[in-house]
Amino acid sequence: MKFKLIVVAAAATLGNLCLAQTTTPAAAPVAASQKTTWKLATGYRAESFHTQNIAQFAREVEEATRGQLVIQVHPNNTLAKLNDIKQAVVDGKAEAGETIMTSLVKDMPIAGADSIPFVVSSYSDAERLWKLQRPGMEKHFAQRGLKLLYAVPWPPQGLHSSKPIRGLADFKGTQMRTYNSTTQRIAELLGAKPVDVAMVDVGKALSEGRMDNMITSALTGVENKVWGPIKYYYEINGWFPKNVVFVSSKAFDGLKPEAKSSVVKASAEAESRGWAASQALAVSATNELRQNGVKIDRIPADLDQEIKRMGEKFSREWVRSVGNEANDIFVPYYLKP
Repeated sequence: MKFKLIVVAAAATLGNLCLAQTTTPAAAPVAASQKTTWKLATGYRAESFHTQNIAQFAREVEEATRGQLVIQVHPNNTLAKLNDIKQAVVDGKAEAGETIMTSLVKDMPIAGADSIPFVVSSYSDAERLWKLQRPGMEKHFAQRGLKLLYAVPWPPQGLHSSKPIRGLADFKGTQMRTYNSTTQRIAELLGAKPVDVAMVDVGKALSEGRMDNMITSALTGVENKVWGPIKYYYEINGWFPKNVVFVSSKAFDGLKPEAKSSVVKASAEAESRGWAASQALAVSATNELRQNGVKIDRIPADLDQEIKRMGEKFSREWVRSVGNEANDIFVPYYLKP
């Protein structure tokens, strides 16, 4: 799915109006003054499917409000750095923003629900988890003067390996790429040696033999052209990290009712479109790995059960650390409808 990135004009052009002779010249300035402009900051490149989805969201809002609400999209950390975007919106440096939910965990612990490993295993599971997580996130955003608009997942995290993986013993002594405390702990539990490698250095680390495997999406594998050193990709769907788009409550509340409705409607459509785009991208990226000689496989059932038990362990620990709000998410999730 492709979306056009739009560039929002700084001022709207008013159409030629057929005015009665009795109309006062003040009419045009009043109409112009009713136009509202939002700056929306994101840390991702303009080419990212997340940014393209935001751009389409902005275009649809502008069209629905007949140009009375214009959303300027500022990608690639140009307005604020990814981890600072929430605070930039709180401080009024931008009216809206997008960030990955894991960047919010320190301030909003329940934002980490979608990054607990080995809990969800499909997009439908991830969507069900998001429906349980969303009410708490909306509450926390509101407490900080923000309104949550929508969230979209990245493609799921899979296992890339230079050697076939058939059981836990195959991880012993291998070098696993890690990038945060969770992935480091996963490596340790699997018996692998954690190797801290930044995403931009993945290709170099593989070519130098400093890492044997990693858990990340097929898309990341494609972007880093891991084929060659990486021979296998296992679709373990470890977790589905999400990006969230939000707006200042003050900015939203300042809109007319019709414009508010347009923003809410466009947000729902952007969420639905974004989830579909993520799923399509997961498939196309996996196919590209296959076309470049990487064997696509599923891990054996007994190993799958082992990592699911790890997921239960991680989720129990997370619930204990976060408290009752975490129970509101995981108790109904595990009970299932």
